[in-house]
Formats: sequence, C-alpha cells, structure tokens
Amino acid sequence: MGRWGLALGPKEIETIHERVVEIAQEGRVVKGRKMRLDTTVVETNIHYPTDSNLLGDGVRVLTRVMKRIAEIAGQQGAKLRDRSRSVKLRILEIGRIVRTKGGPNKERLEHGYEKLLGAVGRVVGQAKRFSREVVEGVKGSTDRLQKAALESLRKELDVMVPRVQQVIRQTKERIFGGNTHVTEKLTSLFEPTTEIIRKGKASKPTEFGKMVKIQEAENQIITDYQVYEERPSDSDLVIAGIEAHEQKLGCTPRLVAGDAAFYSAKNETAAYEKGVTRVCIPSRSTKSAERKREQRKRWFKQGQKWRTGCEGRISVLKRRHGLRRCLYKGDKGMKRWVGLGVIADNLIHIGTAMAQRR
Repeated sequence: MGRWGLALGPKEIETIHERVVEIAQEGRVVKGRKMRLDTTVVETNIHYPTDSNLLGDGVRVLTRVMKRIAEIAGQQGAKLRDRSRSVKLRILEIGRIVRTKGGPNKERLEHGYEKLLGAVGRVVGQAKRFSREVVEGVKGSTDRLQKAALESLRKELDVMVPRVQQVIRQTKERIFGGNTHVTEKLTSLFEPTTEIIRKGKASKPTEFGKMVKIQEAENQIITDYQVYEERPSDSDLVIAGIEAHEQKLGCTPRLVAGDAAFYSAKNETAAYEKGVTRVCIPSRSTKSAERKREQRKRWFKQGQKWRTGCEGRISVLKRRHGLRRCLYKGDKGMKRWVGLGVIADNLIHIGTAMAQRR
C-alpha cells in the first residue's frame, strides 16, 4: 500500500478527495448549507535550523558524495581531503560559545564562524573541482553502470553546492553584517522550499513548513484543502473558499464562518453578493456601534461557536492523521501527505454518520 501511495501524485489525490466528497453528498452526509475555514502549518521533516548546523549538513553531504565518486573513479584527478572532523569541532566550539553564561562573546563567535566558513568554503571548492573533472572525463570509468552512477553523483553535487553557498552568504550576513532578514533564506538543504511562519502561538512562536487551508461543511466533512507555496493572507482566502464550495457541492453556503484573521469589509460585501445569507467573521477592531450590535446577535454567536470546531478538526488531523509533520519529501510530497490525511478523516466521518443513521 505504501508503494501504491507513492504511485499517486497530488492531482490524483485531489481527484480521489473530490470523489469522496461526492459520496458524502450522495449519502446526504453533507448538504453544503454551512462552510467554515481555518489555516494551519504542516511542518516539514527538518531539524531546527541554525547556521552552524546547516553548514555542517552541507559538508556532510558533499563529502559523502565525493567519497562515492572517489570509490568509482579511483585515484584519477584531485584527491579527496576529508574535513568533516575539523568542521564538527568548529560547530561544537560555536555551540559552547553560544551557551556561555551571560551571553555569547561576539568576538569569539565571529572568530569561530570565520574558521568554520573557511573550512566549508574549501569543501565547496573541492566539490566544484570533482564535478568539473567528472564532466571533463578525468574522473571516469569504462563500465556503463559506473558512468551512470558518476553522472548521477555529479548532478547531486551541482544541486547541493549552490544551496551550501547560499547558507554561507546568509551566515556572513547575519554574523558579520547583523542582517537577520536575508532574502531567499534557506532553512534546510534537503527541503529548500520550507517557509518560516509565525502565527503568534505561545507554545510554538516559529514554525517551519507550509501553510495549509482546511475548509469544512456539515458533519465535519472537509470539502476543500490547499497547500500554499507561499503563505497568503487569510483574508484573501474567503471568496476563493466560497467558489470552491460552489464548485464541489453545487450550491452557495448559507453560513460562512471564520476567525478574525479572515475578516475584511470587501470579503463581507462580496460574500453577500454571491448569495451568502450570514457571514459570521468577526472584526478585530471596530468602533462602529452597529457592527458591535451585529456581532452580539444570537446567530452570530452560534456561528462562531460552530466555527471553533474547525480548530478541533485541525487538531485531530495532526494527532490522528500525522499532519503535525510531513514525512514525504518536496512540495509534491507535502500535497500528497496532506491530501491522504484529509481523505482518511473524511472516510471516518462519512462512515460514522451513516452508521448513526442506521
């Protein structure tokens, strides 16, 4: 079954999810009268990113690939010098400086990073030389399979070298330039598209992963989900969510509920124009007495009570279906992981609703 899952791409997973929603509609489990939505972060499978650890990862990967090339090509061309031990010692030294009582000494920290960056730069230069010699045929083999293996290893070097160079640049910017907001900042060499997301959580102020939208109808059925390449504003998702609801269920929801992050006057007006009867999205700060009266009405409070179930749904998806951390690789893997978790949760609720009806 694991291999079957790998054979399915994100589009196929979306098609299966659409069919599951159709089954729920055919079984009268979902009618499409209500819609609620919320966003969450699904973390990628990486360790907490620090500059020194990222540099250590780069050295480890480049050295491992160059060793494989040397095993195939033999003594031809440049010889490999393994700097893994010295890099590891530099990382441990930086760790001790950072943990110094009373705060790290800036001069000692800069000196430690200078030595680390120098060692990593030499490893990167050696990796470039190995890649060039494989292209030129200096490091080669007469065996066809070994030639293919060398070409594959060269491509891996060509992918990893620019990423390590980016980590070197952002480390220099932070340590020596004091710039902590470097453009195109890498948080992982293996998951380069991972985003740094802050949602104001006290338990976890900073998360590393992708923003995901979860949209539900009645009986806790998830009618739509989206994994975003770049974090959008929550207020930009309301109208698109209503359109997705109409497309999949064939009707406009009577009630649309969301938290205050989804509110904007433009969204509220557009939702009413689309035929939504009640838009239950609170405004964070309003001085209008009329708006305050509106948000104190019974239907608005009941709509907000129903909305809080979306937070519980996200909690269940993370605890029961593994959406706390994605174990598949890449953006496609993230979409597959989220889609499979959503499908599994929908099947459970469809079965539960049908069993209760009997």
